[in-house]
Amino acid sequence: MTSLKGKVALITGASSGIGAAVARHFASLGCIVSLVGRNEERLNAVGKDCQQWGLNSDQVLLQIAEMTNDSDLERIVDVTIKRFNRIDVLVNNAGVCVLKDFQNSTMDDYELVMNVNVRAVFYLSQLASPHLIKTKGTIVNVSSVVSKVSSGDVFFYSLSKYMLDKLTTNSAVELAPHGVRVNSVCPGIVHTPLFERNGVDWELAQAASVRHHPLGRHGEDTEVASTIAFLASDDSASITGHHLPIDGGRHCMPGKEIKGF
Repeated sequence: MTSLKGKVALITGASSGIGAAVARHFASLGCIVSLVGRNEERLNAVGKDCQQWGLNSDQVLLQIAEMTNDSDLERIVDVTIKRFNRIDVLVNNAGVCVLKDFQNSTMDDYELVMNVNVRAVFYLSQLASPHLIKTKGTIVNVSSVVSKVSSGDVFFYSLSKYMLDKLTTNSAVELAPHGVRVNSVCPGIVHTPLFERNGVDWELAQAASVRHHPLGRHGEDTEVASTIAFLASDDSASITGHHLPIDGGRHCMPGKEIKGF
């Protein structure tokens, strides 16, 4: 994936979990990174990691932003362009999850999940698209296997990821004539801070991985990161509009997961 060297990637949700793994992996490939997160301390730590993985300090841009704030989304694109003069890759990774089923979900839950997981992705992609058209760049959206299988205990989260995959397909068709590719990745269970923030017992989630993932284990954030790098690179030059499972085969297994997954 040498084609990413010297390119500029804007990565949201980069302060932890999959986003942090993507930032580190892109840095190891020589890709300049504009990292967006809410937690300044964790984001600073990821920025230092990127320097240890091979980037110079002036090749790492850190921005604190709220994905529900339109002016923040506008700012992170503008500042990235002012700093690096281009955007080659947009990784829409930031997301939220509410652990509630259909009967217990509220409209406040709906507004939160949809605003972060769908609305922000649409608007940020729209804002970045003129710059991506100039570079014939790529967008990779981080979806989930719950867009493909039943998972009622995260009702709005699974609905938002289904919508995100549809957004991926539609934008891929529209941007293809401009040379811009759009894909999504659909991870299964991956140990990220999302579990702790939602009070999920990680040991139960690991047990579910054995039962519901044909490969018999949970995924690693580094595995997701390397797949995102593949979709962002010239190695996948003929792939667009695809929703790629990274789930140990979970999408092949119909039925409801344990709580939340």
